[in-house]
This record gives sequence, C-alpha cells and structure tokens, in this order.
Amino acid sequence: MNELQNIKNRFGIIGNYLALNRALEKAIQVAPTDISVLVIGESGVGKEFIPKIIHAESKRKHQPYIVVNCGAIPEGTIDSELFGHEKGAFTGATSTRKGYFEVADGGTIFLDEVGELPLQTQVRLLRVLESGEFMKVGSSQIQKTNVRIVAATNVNMMNAIHDGRFREDLYYRLNTVQIDMPALRERKGDIHLLFRKFAIDFAEKYRMPELELEPAAVTYLENYSFPGNVRQLRNLVEQLTVVERNRKITAEKLAEYIPMEKHLPMLVNQNANKAQSDFGNEREIMYKVLFDMRNDINDLKSLTSELIKNRGNGDLSNQEKNLINKIYTTEPAAHNPNSLLYFEANDNANVQTANVMNVDDNDPYEDIMDIEVEEARPESLSLQNNEKDLIIKALEKHRGRRNKAADELGISQRTLYRKIKQYNLED
Repeated sequence: MNELQNIKNRFGIIGNYLALNRALEKAIQVAPTDISVLVIGESGVGKEFIPKIIHAESKRKHQPYIVVNCGAIPEGTIDSELFGHEKGAFTGATSTRKGYFEVADGGTIFLDEVGELPLQTQVRLLRVLESGEFMKVGSSQIQKTNVRIVAATNVNMMNAIHDGRFREDLYYRLNTVQIDMPALRERKGDIHLLFRKFAIDFAEKYRMPELELEPAAVTYLENYSFPGNVRQLRNLVEQLTVVERNRKITAEKLAEYIPMEKHLPMLVNQNANKAQSDFGNEREIMYKVLFDMRNDINDLKSLTSELIKNRGNGDLSNQEKNLINKIYTTEPAAHNPNSLLYFEANDNANVQTANVMNVDDNDPYEDIMDIEVEEARPESLSLQNNEKDLIIKALEKHRGRRNKAADELGISQRTLYRKIKQYNLED
C-alpha cells in the first residue's frame, strides 16, 4: 500500500477509486519484466501515466523513453518515423535518418493511439514484437533492436479487428497484459479531490486566490458525465481560475460552463409538435400536386384534340389511336368519389368531352375514326383561383365562422387567416 501511495505522489496521481488503484498496481507488477502492455481507456483518463510508471520501475529506467502519437503522424511518413530511412529512399530523403526503434534501443517506446496505425505499419510492428528485427525504409539490411513496447488506445479493438482496421495477431502480441483505466464519471469520489488539486496548481501558476466549491456545486460535478474525463475537468478549473472573480463557485455558475444534458422526454415532445406542423405543410403540398395533375390531364386532352384536327383521322397510327382511346375512355377510377383522380362535374366547369363509340372486341381500333371530339375549351385551373373559391364556399357554408371553415378545408386556423388576408376576403 505504501508503494502505491509513493507512486501516486511521485507522478501526481489523485484518487482512491478501486479500479484506478488496480490499474496502478498492475503497472507496478509488470514493470520489472519485458512483456508488452496494452492500456485501454477513454480519451483524457490519463493513460499516459501507465507507461511512465512502467518505465520508471523497470530495469530500463536509465535508457531512452520515447512517446509516439500514432494518430498525429501522416500515413506516408509514419514508417520513416518509426523505423528510419536511407538516403534517397523517397523524395526529400536527403540523408539517412534513424527511427524511433533504433534510437530507443534498450529503452521503452510508448505507442499512443496505436489503433490508428496503418495496416502496412502494423505488419512491420508485428515483426519487431516477434523477433526484434526491422528494416529502414529503402534498405534491405535487417537491424536488431531491444525495445519495450507499451501501447494505448481509446478504440474498441474488437470492433477494429472485425472491420479489418487492425490485425488480430498484432493485437494479441501487444495485449500480453491489459490495463484498464476507468473513466472520470466512474470515480465520483475523486472528482472533488481532483478539482482541489487543479485549483491549487492554477492558483499558484496565475498568482490568484484558490477556487472553492459550494456543496451544491460538488454534487453538480459528481452528477456530470465528463465526456472529456480528467482533461476536461482540468481545463474547466483553469478557465474558472482565470475568468471568474468570485472565488466561491456555485452550481449555477458551473452550469454556465458545463450544462447538463437535456432529458429525452423534452426532445420527444418537441419532435411531436414538429411532426404535426410538418403534416399540415405536406397536406397543402399534396393539394397543389393534385391540381397540377388535373391541369396536365386537360392539357393532354387539348393536345390530342389539336392532333386529330390538324392531321385528320386517316393519318393516325395505331400507337396514336391507342393513346386517344386511353385518354377518352371512361375509367371507373375517374368516377369513383374515393379516388384522388375524381373531380365532380358541374354546369360551370368548362371541361372538354369526347364520345367514344362502341369498339369491336376483335379490333379495338376499328371504329376509332368515329370519335367525335368537341372543341377543347381551356379550363381555369389556376391554383390561386381554385383555392380562393374553396375558401369563400367554406366561409359561406359556416356563416363566417373561421374555425369551422378551417376544419372543413383541412388546414390550420392560422393558415386560413393568412389566406383570407392574402385574397382580401376580410369582408
């Protein structure tokens, strides 16, 4: 227990959470050996302390310790960074360069974000782990190295292996011993301790009075999820130290910097209201589409009428006869009140008509020449005119009661008021 506390004091680690203590104990136990270690944990939990402890407590502590952020090195140069390159190996290689594995010979390399390594580099790394051998980029000479590798990642390695982004054999070579670092939200009892530690550090750094938390503020921090973990808490304390004049921090003040997540029921209600609004808009769009369809049908009939007049009956091909027959033949759907294509005829409607004669079953086009087509009379199909007429009829039917008229038209009262104003129907 004394050894564990000494390690915490030496590396500035704050907290007594059981999973944290277990991770530190495993690091102390594996330090004297040369086996590979894989540190698993979310971003910002402090994974970088584990390789430092392992190196400091190992027999390699007097040899180089190199940190490599695998996610920060471009894919095209990472092989050169890790294993070095020969002069002229690629454009810009003006001299021979040693890689990290050559420089750190006898020491420890910490591969942070190892899950971001390209597959080609993973093959080279696997060879180093298995035999300690590697080759520089552009060289055919095999070199040996004696390096202890500690890797860390915040990636779900099983998913990465399943997706083909990480080699399974390399994973098991790295994961000889796995150390899991807990997230800050799991260490509720350590949050206040960490806050006080950071408050003291930043008060000394910026020569300002130390921050203090009210009891409600402590509870607020303990209930916060901290997606950025310890790094987020540290940045929060630094920001409060510099910005806030009042050194007594309340829960309300913390809410300005790290607001709590909203609850799901609020989002559900908002979506429900939005869905109702969207439904009304879609219904109005559907009415317009139906009017446009009716307009297109009448235009097609007018075009067919002109075709017959200009070319004569004898010049029509079978395909044209078939088209005319389809246009002017009465379909059941056209007279079905439940159909979207049904439009009730009235005396005021100027709809062009066609009389289709009896057609012989053996030859459907035998008597097509007997079709009598009336002169096509263009119908007023303006959407605004029809809409205005419908609104007037609905208001007259319900004696000016706009709420009843809106229900009859299937639109909201707000939309009806806007249409009345648009068409000057206030009187």
